[in-house]
This record gives sequence, structure tokens and C-alpha cells, in this order.
Amino acid sequence: MFKKFRTRIKGYRMTMRMKLTLALSSIAMILIISSVISILEYTRMSNYVSTLIADNIESINAAQKIANETDAYNLQILSVVGEDGANEVPDFNREAFISHCDSLRSALSSINKQNLADSLVYSWSAYMLTSLELPNVLQSDFIDTRSWYFERLQVVYNRMHRDIDVLNTAIFSELRRNSETFERGFYRSIIPGAVAVGVGIVLVLLLLTFILAFYVNPIYKMLRGLNNYRSLNKKYTYSFEGDDQLKELNDGLTEVIEENQQLRKRVRTLRDAISQKDIQ
Repeated sequence: MFKKFRTRIKGYRMTMRMKLTLALSSIAMILIISSVISILEYTRMSNYVSTLIADNIESINAAQKIANETDAYNLQILSVVGEDGANEVPDFNREAFISHCDSLRSALSSINKQNLADSLVYSWSAYMLTSLELPNVLQSDFIDTRSWYFERLQVVYNRMHRDIDVLNTAIFSELRRNSETFERGFYRSIIPGAVAVGVGIVLVLLLLTFILAFYVNPIYKMLRGLNNYRSLNKKYTYSFEGDDQLKELNDGLTEVIEENQQLRKRVRTLRDAISQKDIQ
């Protein structure tokens, strides 16, 4: 069975149309496959990095909201401390703050960033516990409110702000790395397309060389031999190897020219015979 299949393959003859179609189809297939790979790679990388960048931006916004709320609360405490006779503790939206911290922690991808978010929550807890001493400080006759604010509360507040700054720095660093990753991924995604274009150009040049060598040049040589036969009555001797329609065309042209030459010889011989009879 294998021998029969091999015999069929050897006996199979590709036509000129099939050769050109196969060559052009291979180029088109390479370009299509490489384009699909480029699009899929770019889409995958774009979606992945876009998600990371969106999480980073969400983390930055959450950290900024935390910093703004704590700054506003700290300024309210400072205004209470600075006013004589004030004994009201400013309100602080603990639920909103915890919500911001939870969203910040969920948006962070690495364990290190989550640990920084936990440190921020611990610093905030210490700050809030210290700020709850304000009513007792205001009612006490022995504690200086300004000294308590600058020597105790402000120290905890500065520690919490340092944690916010450290977290923001880490988030910005991750955002920069994600942007660089996106840039590298972009160039990596266009590599298949660039390679496909290069391969396509090479294949087009090879196809052009193939067409010139096996189709255009033989046609020009066939035309030159035909012109030599018609103008100079030279014998048509051009031949080349092949198994397609161009080979059949050249063989047919050779046969027609040979038959025409034989016909001319017969006509010439017949004319000579008629001329000799007329002379006799």
C-alpha cells in the first residue's frame, strides 16, 4: 500500500496554476498565522498589564483617600487642642477608613505590599487609640494639651504618615515596573509580525526568482526561438526540463514548427518538380 502511495506521489504532476497558487498561499498563510499570534500575544499582555496598572491606580487612590482623611482628622484635633475651653472630640468615619484599607489591601498583588497595608492599619489603630485620649486630656488639669498633641499624638501620626509614604513609594515602583513590562510585552508581541513581514519579503523574492527562472525566462527564450524561425528560418531548438503546461506549450510549439518546416520543404520540392516539368 505504501509503495502504491509513493508511486502515485511520484506520478503526480503539479500544474503551473497549482504551483503559483501553492507558493502564494504559503506566503499568505505565514502572514496570517504570524498576525494572529501577534494579536493574541498583544491582547494577552495588554489585558494582563492593564489589570495590574488599574490595581496600582486603585491602590494609589485608596492610599490618597486614607492620607486625606487622616490629615483632615488630625487638623480637627489640632484645632480642638488650640482652642481654649473646647472639649468636643472630632468625629472620624471609621467604617469608610476600614473600607479604604480593605480595598487597598485587595488591590495589592504582592505579599510585600499587603504587609505594608497591614502596617498602615496597625499604625492607624495606634493613632486612633492615642487620639481617643483627647477627652481625658481636655478634662485634665495636669496635662498640657499642646504637649500631648506634639509629643505623643503627632509622633504616632508621623509614623502612620511614614507608612503611607512607604506604601505609596512601593505602589509607584510597582506601577513603573508594570509600565516597563507592558513596553517589553509590546515589543515582544510585534516580533512575530516583524518576523512574518521579513519572511514574507524573503518568500516574495524567492517566488519572484522562481517565476523569472522557470516561467518568464523560458517564455522569452521560446519567443526568441520563434522569431529566429520566422525571420531567419532557423530551426527551433530550445528545450527545457519540466512537467507543467509551459513544457507542453514548448513541446507543442516545437512540433508545430517542425511540421511547418516539413510542409515548407514539401511545397518547395513540389514547386521544383512543377518547374522542371514546365521546362521539359
